[in-house]
Amino acid sequence: MDAARLDDALQAAERKMNLHGLVIVRHGYIVQEKYFSGYTVGANHDLFSCTKSFISALMGIAIDKGYVAGISRPVLGFFPEHPFGASDSRKRSLTVENLLTMISGLDWVEGDETYARMYALLDGDWIRFVLDLPMAAEPGTRFSYSSGNSHVLAAIIQKSSGKDLYDFARESLFGPLGITDPRWERDPKGLPIGGWGLRLSPRDMAKLGYLYLHGGLWDGKQVVPAAWVHDSTQPQIRADGGWSYGYQWWVDADVPFFAALGRYGQCIFVVPRLDLVVVFTAHIDSNDQERDLLKNYIIPACTLTGIPR
Repeated sequence: MDAARLDDALQAAERKMNLHGLVIVRHGYIVQEKYFSGYTVGANHDLFSCTKSFISALMGIAIDKGYVAGISRPVLGFFPEHPFGASDSRKRSLTVENLLTMISGLDWVEGDETYARMYALLDGDWIRFVLDLPMAAEPGTRFSYSSGNSHVLAAIIQKSSGKDLYDFARESLFGPLGITDPRWERDPKGLPIGGWGLRLSPRDMAKLGYLYLHGGLWDGKQVVPAAWVHDSTQPQIRADGGWSYGYQWWVDADVPFFAALGRYGQCIFVVPRLDLVVVFTAHIDSNDQERDLLKNYIIPACTLTGIPR
């Protein structure tokens, strides 16, 4: 790493952003780590929508273990006990893959108003709320970002595995990665929230990035299937703001890198060609500031010397 350019990155970050934490990992080593605003190395932080990328990993594991037959499975088939409202041929054709890639067609409006409606539900049934929504488009035809999609994925994993999702995650993902203190908010029915709610330290966030950098392999063990990691981080659908979207991962095909992105500037960036993982925690308006910092300062600070062949 070019130390002077890394210093420039830190100075730019401190000038422009309300950062809480920054961790840069290259070739498996932490080459830069700094905390701000009273945060410390071991402090858990709200991941917001970075949670979705952990849900994706858990879905890949659930499929590999045979709990979920595959991404082409119709979603409503996982909930035969529910007669969901506004159920037409479009909703009946909705698949797991449509949820993963945010092309479900459900008429979900992402934002605080929708979240508030869910928290205020008298019966506390968030899955019914999401799958009762009318269809706004044919599944597979239009990108529409939806935390509701991710929460349904969480329910599918828990229902199919027969295990509490938190316990399943500790057994199959957190445990192998050495993540010892995960916190996860639950919905009123007790299901860990799929679209947000996970709290981890920045170093633990970096572990997911490093796992995916190495095709799902951790310390000689295949934690997430390599094919799933590959497919999850490929551009499956064109999204917004110059991004594409994979399976609950954002993809910048031009650089290229892929990312888990959460509200207020929570980010896990993975740049495979540079063997690089960068984690931000923050309270800022947009992830675009960190994306620019990555492109304009951190990536240029990576020298080619020492890249494994």
